[in-house]
Amino acid sequence: MHENTLSNEELEIFQEIMNIAFGRATSDLAEIIDIYIRLSVPYINVLKAVELPAYIKKELKDCGSISLVEQRFWGNFKGLALLVFPSGAGKELIALLSNDKSEFIEFDTIDELEKETLIEVGNILIGACIGKMADLLKDIITFSPPTVLIENHPNNAIPKSIFDPDDTTIILRTLFRFEKKDIDGFLFLLVCQESINLLKKALNGFMEQYK
Repeated sequence: MHENTLSNEELEIFQEIMNIAFGRATSDLAEIIDIYIRLSVPYINVLKAVELPAYIKKELKDCGSISLVEQRFWGNFKGLALLVFPSGAGKELIALLSNDKSEFIEFDTIDELEKETLIEVGNILIGACIGKMADLLKDIITFSPPTVLIENHPNNAIPKSIFDPDDTTIILRTLFRFEKKDIDGFLFLLVCQESINLLKKALNGFMEQYK
C-alpha cells in the first residue's frame, strides 16, 4: 500500500471513528441549537485532488443553485470543510433559528443576515463534527474564519484548486437534515495529503488502546 493512502483496515477504523464522532456531534448540536440534526453514515473516498471539484459537483447534481460555507482547519488532521445547502436554505434557517416568522423577510434586504446565519450554522456543524473526530484522534484543531457564497451554481461555487492537483486526498461526505424541517444539505471534509501519514499513526494509536 502506498504511503500516501490508507489501507482497507485503516479506512474501516476511520469509518468507525467517524460514526462515533458524528453520533456525538449530533447530540451536541441538539443541545446547542435545540433542533435535532440527523447526520447520515459518513462515506469515505480517496481521490486525487484534481478530481475533487468534479466529484463534489456530481454529488450535487440534483441541486440547482447552492449556498456554500467554506472553512479550513489545521492540526495533524488538516484540510477543508465545505457545508453545502440547496437554494433558499439560508432564508429558511433565519426563520428556523429566530423562532419568529415575522423576522423572515424576502428579497435582498436579508443578504447579510442570511450570510451571518449560514456562518453561525457552519461554525456549529463543522466545529462539532471535526471537533469530535479530533478528540477521538487526540488532536487539537484550529479553524480559519468561514467564508460564504450564496445562491451560486455548483460549477461556479466549488473551488477549482482546493489542493495541489497532484496530491492525494481523503474526502468524507455526509448528508444532514434538520429534523421536521425541509432543510438538508451536504458536509464534505477534505483531508490534505500531508495529513495522511499523521492520520495513519493516529488511527493505529486509536486501535492500540483496544489491544
